[in-house]
Parts: sequence; C-alpha cells; structure tokens
Amino acid sequence: MSSQKSSSVPRWDITPVQQMIASCSGAIITSLFVTPLDVVKIRLQAQRNPFPKGKCFVYCNGLMDHICVCENGISKAWYKAPGHFKGTLDAFIKIIRMEGIRSLWSGLPPTLVMAVPATVIYFTCYDQLCAVLKLRMGDRSDYAPLLAGAIARVGSATVISPLELIRTKMQSEKQSYRELSAVIQSALHNQGWRSLWRGWGPTLLRDVPFSAMYWFNYEKGKAWLCQYYNFTDPTFAITFTAGALSGSFASIVTLPFDVVKTKRQVELGELQTMKLSTQVSSSTYYVMKRIVAENGVSGLFAGFLPRLIKVAPACAIMISTYEFGKAFFLCANGAKNETDEGI
Repeated sequence: MSSQKSSSVPRWDITPVQQMIASCSGAIITSLFVTPLDVVKIRLQAQRNPFPKGKCFVYCNGLMDHICVCENGISKAWYKAPGHFKGTLDAFIKIIRMEGIRSLWSGLPPTLVMAVPATVIYFTCYDQLCAVLKLRMGDRSDYAPLLAGAIARVGSATVISPLELIRTKMQSEKQSYRELSAVIQSALHNQGWRSLWRGWGPTLLRDVPFSAMYWFNYEKGKAWLCQYYNFTDPTFAITFTAGALSGSFASIVTLPFDVVKTKRQVELGELQTMKLSTQVSSSTYYVMKRIVAENGVSGLFAGFLPRLIKVAPACAIMISTYEFGKAFFLCANGAKNETDEGI
C-alpha cells in the first residue's frame, strides 16, 4: 500500500462506514500515544500547585477536553496525590516504577468515550462535505476544505456538547451511569433544552476557526509536498508532516479562544461542585476582558507551549492514521472490484 510516483491500482471510492472505521482507529491510536503526556503534565502541575477540594482542572490530550473535579486532594483516575518529580522524564520513570506502566493511560477511558464518537462524526462529515463542495464550487474548489471543515466541526460539537455537559455533571456530583436519565430530566426540567448546550458557543469560537484553518492548510500542504517530491499519492510521512504543521498553525491562532473556553469550563465545574447557580458563568467577551485586565494581552496566550506540544503530534498522528486507513480500504476495494470484473 505504498504511495509511488504512479499508481497501478484503479481507484474506487470508499464507503462512509469505511471512513468511520478509519477515523475511529485514528482516534484510538492518537489517544494511546498522547494520553501519557498529559497524565504526566497533570501530575507535575499538581506537584507545583496542589489542587484543593472542589477545585477543577482541565485534562486535554489534544483530541478532547475533560474537566476534572478534585476531592480531598485526590480526584478521579489520572489525578492522584502529587509525587516528588524533578521533571518530565523523572515523572515518567517514577510513575512507571511505583504505579505500573498502565497508570500512564489512566485518563484513557473518558477520553475514548467522548473522542471516538466526536472524531467519527467530524472526519466522516468532513470527507462527505468536501467531496460535494468540490463538485459544486467549481473554480473555487480550493476553498472547499475550509468550508467543509467549519461545517463538520459545528455538527460534531453540536452533537457531542450535551454528552460532555452530562458527563461533567455526573463526575462533579458523583452519580453513576444508572442515574443518567435522572440527570437529563433534571437539567431539562430546571433550565430547559438549551441547558444541554451550555458552553457550546465558546467551543465553536475555538474549534470552528481551528478546523477551517487546519483542513485548508493541511490540503494545501499535502498537495505541495506531493508535488515537491513528485508523488501522485501522499505517503505516510507527507500526511504526518502536513498534519503537524497545519495543526501547529491553527492552534497558535486560536489559542485565545482556548484559554477562554478552559477558564469557563473550570468555573462552571466549580460552580456545579459547590451547588451554586450556574448563571454566574460569564460570557466569552467578559472573560476575555477580565483576562486582559488581570494579566494583559499575553494572558490570552497562556499555555502556548503545552498546547502546541499536545496538538501538533495529536493532529499529525490522527490525520496520518486516518489517511492510512482510507488508503487501505481504497486498495482493498480496488482489489475486490478487479477480482469481480475478472469473474
């Protein structure tokens, strides 16, 4: 399934189900690679600034954000009592030695619960929309990835937002999965349908521009690299490089919205934990003004390096795995059709 300068295998389209399988595989593999980095980061952060009871923090492996609530200094899964680590490498070694290698993936289950369905919806919608838009946009088809990426992100964020809010509420109030229906009914009764999409606006402000820029730059970068190296089909290295570069650029540009979204997530989680009214949560514009007033404009770009370190490899691994999966199904479909035609 190597990408050579010419392809001898006829091309057939892959099905939406095959696209779903490819994106699902990509989400799982990306989470497996990136989760240990954030587990270590959280432990180092807790060591420098221990989280008190009721305090929230956001866990993000580059694919999904997860708000975590601390209770008596110890929270769920990946957050445990701070150790004595001298740095990242020392933390890796000591966590493996004292707690076993599996603890590096202690944040994986909640990541997969949210990341897999969100990624499947997002990537499948993008491919389907991009193909349709390229046909309809004619001379402006180069902008199809930008528009398709933005629309696909709106769709996936809209579908996943209620699940994310319910999951956060379940964790903050220590409710079991059996009480899920009660949580939904309570939210609907007290605050109406719109309550299930709280935080949707800030999510779109960050994720839609990111998605639009990411796909546009990725497709452009991939095409340029293929042309530069004289390849008809992109290799794994080409998709990996294009994904890392486009993800890095998009993450830097959208960082202020990421800072605002993280702050609102943490505040909302703490309000729910303390049983206070969630109406206290501020608007995106107000939070931005407050950050600038307290920390200056540079405050909107806090966490620049950690975000870049997580997002760049996550984007690179996700897109290259997804493209590899699509290429696999493409070749498999071609071989099957050739066999059928031979018969």
